[in-house]
Amino acid sequence: MAADRDDEDDDAALFRDAIGPVRRLPDAPPPPAAPRPRPRARMAERDERAALEEFRQGLVMGSSASSAQALLEAGDALSYRRDALPPRAFQRLKRGEIAVQDELDLHGADARDAESLLRGFVADAHYRGLGCVRVIHGKGLHGETLFGSRGAPVLKNLTDRLLRQRADVLAFHSAPLAQGGTGAVLVLLAPPKRR
Repeated sequence: MAADRDDEDDDAALFRDAIGPVRRLPDAPPPPAAPRPRPRARMAERDERAALEEFRQGLVMGSSASSAQALLEAGDALSYRRDALPPRAFQRLKRGEIAVQDELDLHGADARDAESLLRGFVADAHYRGLGCVRVIHGKGLHGETLFGSRGAPVLKNLTDRLLRQRADVLAFHSAPLAQGGTGAVLVLLAPPKRR
């Protein structure tokens, strides 16, 4: 056993002689801390939930208590323009002269699914920087009278009210006949704010 230790000591000495003097490496810096979570806008979330509930109540009651606007009928055109949008740009939208960059078809969706799909679609289109999108809501001629809407087209009215509430929507108008007529709406989106 003593001979084995001598051999190990000799090997260690030979190794140290071969590599020469050694210096200690500095300690590695600690890994970066996990980023803090982004602050949540709790008041805005609460306001959004309240507005959503008020919006849904408007569909249930047949007319919104917060909006003096009556329910739209199947042949009625959707039309809305923010004051910041020049009238000339709105006229181009009405005539269908602005290229549609994406489309959402709500046919077959119930009101809750359609609302979720529409919110997600518009938010995603705005985030991607799309300028104009088309939403096909149908005319509501064959739909059931959901939410006690007395035969009014549910998806059309839902689309109208939801788009009016969004800050990222500059304007919208029912599509020209060749693009869906009063069963579809062209939506002009604000450019996204880049940080």
